[in-house]
Amino acid sequence: MRDQRLLKYAQTLINYSLYVKKGEWVVIRGSELAMPLIKECYREILKVGAHPTVLLNPEGLAEILLKEGSDDQLQFNSPIMMEVYSKSNKVLNILGDHNLKALTAIPSERIALQRRSGAPVTKIYNERVAQGLMDWTLCLYPTESGAQEANMSLSDYEDFVFEACLINNPDPIASWQKIHDDQEVMVDYLNNKTQFHIIAPDTDLTLSTENRIWINFDGHHNFPSGEVFTAPVRESLNGTIRFTFPGIYSGQEIEDIQLTFKDGKVVQASAKRGEELLQSLLKTDEGSQYAGEFAIGTNYGISKFTKNMLFDEKIGGTIHVALGKSYPECGPVNDSLLHWDMLCDMKNGGQIFADGELFYENGMFIKK
Repeated sequence: MRDQRLLKYAQTLINYSLYVKKGEWVVIRGSELAMPLIKECYREILKVGAHPTVLLNPEGLAEILLKEGSDDQLQFNSPIMMEVYSKSNKVLNILGDHNLKALTAIPSERIALQRRSGAPVTKIYNERVAQGLMDWTLCLYPTESGAQEANMSLSDYEDFVFEACLINNPDPIASWQKIHDDQEVMVDYLNNKTQFHIIAPDTDLTLSTENRIWINFDGHHNFPSGEVFTAPVRESLNGTIRFTFPGIYSGQEIEDIQLTFKDGKVVQASAKRGEELLQSLLKTDEGSQYAGEFAIGTNYGISKFTKNMLFDEKIGGTIHVALGKSYPECGPVNDSLLHWDMLCDMKNGGQIFADGELFYENGMFIKK
C-alpha cells in the first residue's frame, strides 16, 4: 500500500517547491533508499506533462572513488552532469543514505581536491540558476541512518520529517504559502536596514548588508525551509562568533567552532574537535575565507538538532553564517567552491540590532 504521506510530499515538492510545468525536463537525483519517494515524484511529474529522468547515486561509490581513485580520477567531471546542468529545467535532489559516516576516514585534502575540481560543473549550474534557466529543490527521504544521527527511532524520525515539512497539515501547499506571507513581512523590514550587530555568548559580530537583498526562503529550494537570508558585504564582518552546534561537513563533525573576522576575512579559527578539517576547508580557495551568507532561522516546528543542516539551519531561534559561496540573487557574489553553514543558538540572551535598533531577542523577532 502506498504511503499517503509520501503522496502529499511528492505533490508538494513537484507542484509547490519546483513548480514543474508541462514540457520541462526534470532530473531526480537520489540513492536507492529513496525509491519510494522518487517513484511518487516521478508520477507527479508525469501528471503535469513534464519529462522525468532519474539518476541514482548508489551507496558506497563516493567512498570508493575518494579512497581508491587517483588524483586525475578525482578531478574528472562527468559529461553526464555537465549535460544535466546545461539543459535541464528542474533538478530535485533527494537526500537519504545508508551510512552518513561513510566519508569520515577520508583525508580532508582528498575531499577538498574533488570539490575544487568540480568548478566547471558548478559554474554551469550557478550561471543557469542565476539566469532563471534552471531551478532546484533539495529534500530528504527519512532513513535509518538519519534517525540514528538524530537519536530517534525510524518511525519517530519519519514523524519529525513530515511535521517539519508540514506534510501532516490538511493542505501543505497552503501552509507553505502562509509561511511565505509571514516571512515577507520580516524581509521587508530587513531590506530597509544595512548595519547589523549580533550578540550572544562568546559572540560579538558586526556586518553590513548595504546594497544587498534579503531573501524569503519559503520552501521552494530547501525543503523544508523557514529562514530569511542575505549575503553580507564581503569585507564588512568584524568580530568573533562561536557556533553552538557542531559543524557538519561530508558526515564529519567539527565541534565548538570559533571564528574571528577582520575586514571580512577569517583571521583566526579554532575547534575543540575536527580543527584539521576546519583549516582545510578554509583553504579551499580565497572565497572560502569569507562569509557568503547570514541567515535567521524561522521554523519553530524544528526544535531538535538532528545533525542535518537541511533541517538544523531552519531551527527557529538560531542564526547561521556560511563560509564561501554567496547566492547571486542577494547581490555581488563571493565566489567559492565551498558553501558551509554553521549554526549559532540565539535563544539564551541572543540579540540582533539593525541600524542600532533591537529587532531580535532570545530567538524571536520582536519588530517586523
